[in-house]
Parts: sequence; structure tokens; C-alpha cells
Amino acid sequence: MADIVMADDGIAFDSEVMRQRPLGGAETALTSLAEALAARGNTVTVCNNCANPGVHEGVAWRRIADGLPGRADLYIANRGDRLILAMGRRARRTVFWIHNPARYLMKLRYLWKLAWKRPAIVFSGPSHVATYPHWAPGERVVIPYGIADLFRHAQPAGEPPPPRAIFTSNPMRGLAWLLELWASRIHPGMPTAELHVFSGPSTYGAAGRAKAAAMQAVLERARHLSNCGVVLREPVAKSVLVDELRQARVMLYRGDPGETFCLAVGEAQAVGVPAVVQPIGATPERVVDGITGHVATDDNEFAAAAVRLLADDSLWRMEHRAALERQRAWGWDDAAAAFERLIP
Repeated sequence: MADIVMADDGIAFDSEVMRQRPLGGAETALTSLAEALAARGNTVTVCNNCANPGVHEGVAWRRIADGLPGRADLYIANRGDRLILAMGRRARRTVFWIHNPARYLMKLRYLWKLAWKRPAIVFSGPSHVATYPHWAPGERVVIPYGIADLFRHAQPAGEPPPPRAIFTSNPMRGLAWLLELWASRIHPGMPTAELHVFSGPSTYGAAGRAKAAAMQAVLERARHLSNCGVVLREPVAKSVLVDELRQARVMLYRGDPGETFCLAVGEAQAVGVPAVVQPIGATPERVVDGITGHVATDDNEFAAAAVRLLADDSLWRMEHRAALERQRAWGWDDAAAAFERLIP
């Protein structure tokens, strides 16, 4: 099989971190892909700012400050422009994997490196690749995130859960909007319902600390809405989150233009949780409108769909079964196979 090197110069994370505490989507994606590639028989080395160097789940983790390996069949540079040329000709194929809308690549420090190297740029879906101008350099490849087997193989709820909604994303991604809509329209329509919010800055490392004040302002609003059924919870590890999702009736998430896959909704759908979203960013790619949830065109439609799912057992059963049938197909092994096909 292949020698694969993956590099990231962002926050500290590794396989152990992913299993011990909540982790952001891009970090979860890199860790999950590395483990899936190793499970398929490849030799995988991740060079990043990890706190726990060593071999974890078949992947060799090493500190990027110690340098990159001498060669690779496939080199995956994650996000940062300083990584694009880091292996030069020592890699048979270079891939640049991005996780945010591609507008940030419209800077000279990115463009000249992309024009020089012309790597395969990996996007997460159609809305993501559409953010990269047609004239910009590099090959465009679409490989969606996988959904972890933990969610895809979870035992689904046997009966409709109590009227509990769930939010599991960044508090800066529409939570303030959702809280106001919940207090003004959703909770009055279903007074016994609860909204459980699993959110906070700890998930995002240094980036979360930099925005902690803004995040805490939103979370403080959630605390003040306890009389409306809002329950503020701490972010949890994936192994705990899957059980919380099984107890949820509906995922409520507006969507965010800065999000290119929306792993939170993807995980919920794989567990069979219907979702109500708006057509913002990648959310319409995660929910089959009218089948596994609802893509609401405005706030009134969003609130009405949320109340229906919280109250109507027949509707919940139909969308729950459809989510289990349609939203469990693509896992990290599938994504790893797609990355392998990029090796010359």
C-alpha cells in the first residue's frame, strides 16, 4: 500500500484527544481520515502540533517542528499555506485539503503556491467548490467528509423520544438566532419541549479561547432561558454525544455560510434524528427536504417544522426511518478510498 503523510500547523490534537474530549470539525476530519487510511493498510504519518507523539490507532503522530518525512506517495497539506510546498518533489502527489469557504485562498501567499504546485484541492461538497473562482489554479476534487461508524452503526431509538431538541455546533453559528426563535415561537407552540445546547469554546482550542467572550455572551443568553426549556450543557466527546443524539427528537440548526459540510447535522441524521435547517451553506446537502427533515425558507417555516416534529409521532417516525435508510451510507472508509484514488 501507500506511504501517506498528512500535515497540519493549527491547534494541538491527535487520536487520543478526539476520544477524550470534544474536537472541532476540521480536526475530527483529519484524525478520522488518517485512521481510516491506516485501517486500509497504508502507512500514515501525521505531522502537527500534537501533545501525544507516538502511534495511536495505527497512525504515527509526530510534531511538525521535527520536520516532515523524507518521501510520500501522497502528501495531504491541511489548510495552511505554509504546508503546500513543504514536501516539494519528495511527494509523488500533493493534495491541499481545505475546510472553509475558498475565498480565503484569494491571497497572494496562497495563489502563487497553488499556481506553482497545482495540487489537487479537496472540497467537501458542491456548495464548497462553488466558493473557488473558475480562474483560480489547482485541480478541483470533491470528497465529502465521512460520518464516523460510531454514529452510522448506532442503535436507533426504539420509540419517539420526548420533545427534546438538540444543538451541537459552535455558539457563533446561529445559536443566538435559534434561542430567540425558540423563546418566541417554538417553545410557546410546544411548552413541554426542551432545547439541549451542547456548545462552548473548549471544542476549538486556541481559536475558541480567542472568541471566548463572544461565545460566552451567547451561552449566557441560553442560561437565562431555562424557564423556556433551554438546557445548557457542556460539549461532550463523540462517544457521549451519540447517546445524547439517540435521546433527541430533532436537531435544530440554521446553517452558517462559513460551514462547508456541517458534520453536526450529518452525525445527527446518521443516528436517525430528523433535522430542521435553513438553506445556508452546506445544510441542504445534509438534509433531504421533506424526507429526513426540513429545509425551511424562513423563520416562520422553521418554527412550524420544529413544532411539528416535537409533537407529531407519526411524522417523527417517518423522517427517523428515512434518515436511517438514507444518511448512513458514506463513512470515513469511503472517503479514504477516494483519497487513495488521487495517488498516481
